Amino acid sequence: MSQLTPLERYQLALERDELVADPIQIVALGKLDVVFRAVLTPLPRTPSLLRFMRPKAGPAIRGLYLWGGVGRGKTFVVDAFFACLPDNFGRRVHFHSFMQDIHRELKNLSGIANPLQHLARRWATQLRVLCLDEFHIVDITDAMLLAQLLSAMFSQGIILVTTSNEAPDLLYRGGLQRDRFLPAIALLKSHLEIFEFSGVIDYRLRTLTQAATYYTPNDDTAECALQARYFALTHTCDVASSLIIESRSLATRGQVDGIVWFEFDVLCGGPRATADYIEIGCCFHTVFVSNIPCFSDDDNDAARRFINLIDEFYDRGVNVLCSAATNPAGLYRGSRLLAPFARTTSRLMEMQSEEYLAKPHLSD
Repeated sequence: MSQLTPLERYQLALERDELVADPIQIVALGKLDVVFRAVLTPLPRTPSLLRFMRPKAGPAIRGLYLWGGVGRGKTFVVDAFFACLPDNFGRRVHFHSFMQDIHRELKNLSGIANPLQHLARRWATQLRVLCLDEFHIVDITDAMLLAQLLSAMFSQGIILVTTSNEAPDLLYRGGLQRDRFLPAIALLKSHLEIFEFSGVIDYRLRTLTQAATYYTPNDDTAECALQARYFALTHTCDVASSLIIESRSLATRGQVDGIVWFEFDVLCGGPRATADYIEIGCCFHTVFVSNIPCFSDDDNDAARRFINLIDEFYDRGVNVLCSAATNPAGLYRGSRLLAPFARTTSRLMEMQSEEYLAKPHLSD
């Protein structure tokens, strides 16, 4: 096989001193290599007439369920796996976005019998591998869908590679009518190898604590610093895109699974509900915010939104990297919101600490 496997790419990066070897990542990449080689094995030929009716399933290929604490490198190895796949072989998506897509698809398929089977058959003509990042269940509707959806996917030969912070047996623990979700857990355990990512190094925390998270004033130096931090965390440059939150479109400067970058005016400069901030806080563990201004009493609407934003992010353990006109204590120069903004000032300062940055992200 001339194409590099995930582990071969990793070893090449080690030889070039682009990475530091991590034993757990090497083991995980070895397991992903097995999946990768199996995926690239050609499927049995299907008679031309039948080929357009349904995909020909080959021998069952077990996927991989990588679970463990935050920042251990689970997403990194899955990204390495996905980057090695030929074009049109797979799809990589954050679990939250994936479930949003499912609900939209089901609305479009209303009135069609067995819509999840219909979806799975269509996907099987478009991809062989589905990579899901941060598999977790917090909603009873999603829990009910998953057992049927996974069964439909696996029956069509779709291979699942996923990351999670929890072992399969702990998914949706304590959830309403959890017994109805147990078949989904059984499917995961029968169709995926379960691998605990037990590394002790928190790479996300190490990257976050290597440099500042709050930059002032709002100038070119702060802009360059944020760009460097974004690249260090995502390994990509910022690319403008849009994000749908509560059925509304928000402009972003960039988004990679779990990380998003906004201009302050997009988040707080106009009408924005607290529900928007809750949704962002659920979906993203790290949020960049550029160009936070100083606030006078003429800017109290924006200041209130900013207070709500920081409250929601703080409660969920969201990491905030930002540029601002001045230090947290000097941001509010009005009189009407002195008391609530004092809490915001305190939280902005605490959110720069290693203790805060080490907190788990609460996505539910």
